[in-house]
Amino acid sequence: MTLDGFCDHTAGIPDEELHQHYTDLLQNGSIILYGRKTYELMKYWQAVLKNPTGNKGMDEFAIAIDNIPKIVFSRTLKNPEWESAKLATKSLEEEAIQLKQSGDGSGKPILVGSPGLIVSLLKLSLIDELQVCIHPVIAGGGLPLFKDINESLHLKLLTTKTFSSGAQVLSYAPH
Repeated sequence: MTLDGFCDHTAGIPDEELHQHYTDLLQNGSIILYGRKTYELMKYWQAVLKNPTGNKGMDEFAIAIDNIPKIVFSRTLKNPEWESAKLATKSLEEEAIQLKQSGDGSGKPILVGSPGLIVSLLKLSLIDELQVCIHPVIAGGGLPLFKDINESLHLKLLTTKTFSSGAQVLSYAPH
């Protein structure tokens, strides 16, 4: 996210340090939930798997994103075309509740990688921790992360992590 609150994957500073952070996050997650648009953006990493860039951070992230199971929420996508992905068969609320209740026994977190799903799950009080990476960039426009939140939501700061690029990851728990 940019300093002015917009989600824009092209505005950030995707250095090796940041890729390593998200590689670690993916390796420690049990599953990741995506909406169709973000999922289709993430399919970029399949090409990196086939033709590694030589950039350690990017190449390791590609492996991590390939390995983690994915559930895609879409009304239009018929085939996710990624071995580790499947289409959701239930509503977001039903799927999230079932995943939280059943888990995989590992205690690993359920990750959510799409702005719309994050907002929907916040509204349903199904987010235990919100991690936001803020890049020291003002985009001037784009998709606001919290555009559909229409009421006050109080958060408790859990941790912060600052990268040499100036990007910061802030972790919050809803009150």
